[in-house]
Amino acid sequence: MNRERPFPNWENLYQEQSVETMPWFNPALDADLEKALNQLNLSGKTGLDIGTGPGTQAIALAERGFEVTAVDLSATAIENAKTKAKDLNINWQQDDILNTKLERQFDFAFDRGCFHVFAPEQRQNYVSVVNKLIVPEGYLFLKCFSYKETREAGPYRFTPQEIEEIFHNQFKIIDIQETVYQGTLEIFPQALFCIMQKP
Repeated sequence: MNRERPFPNWENLYQEQSVETMPWFNPALDADLEKALNQLNLSGKTGLDIGTGPGTQAIALAERGFEVTAVDLSATAIENAKTKAKDLNINWQQDDILNTKLERQFDFAFDRGCFHVFAPEQRQNYVSVVNKLIVPEGYLFLKCFSYKETREAGPYRFTPQEIEEIFHNQFKIIDIQETVYQGTLEIFPQALFCIMQKP
């Protein structure tokens, strides 16, 4: 499950491939995130979209009235997403989340596919960095591949227990749900949607 996995050069990928063909492309707001935001009654808050990629989640959040900052390792991904955002007030930034230049805090952060590409030795750094970017009692919404996903290719997979082990020192685990990763694949990959709160 956690054998070393190969990943593309993200900048080259976004230069060479249309985002609409990427497996994780989803034009709508992630259904699990939308449900969580409604259940927690979060509206008009500040949000950070980590690894924004196509930018669709940042755009959908901004359209719902959130003040959004969206970051991605790929400068091309950011530039392409900007052109689709029209007149929406989104703070787009090329940024490496593990060595982030961000200095402010957010009411919540959403990660729909960034964490699960990090190798085991990078994960605690990720947890510490993201913790610092969230206000006290703020939320981290994390979607990652589930251990139930059987395809060979793709990111690292996790059990709910592994998510708890990785994050519990800096976040309160509120809920971990079995779900799917909506995108362009004919059969959606198995995923976990995790709701965590910073103490």
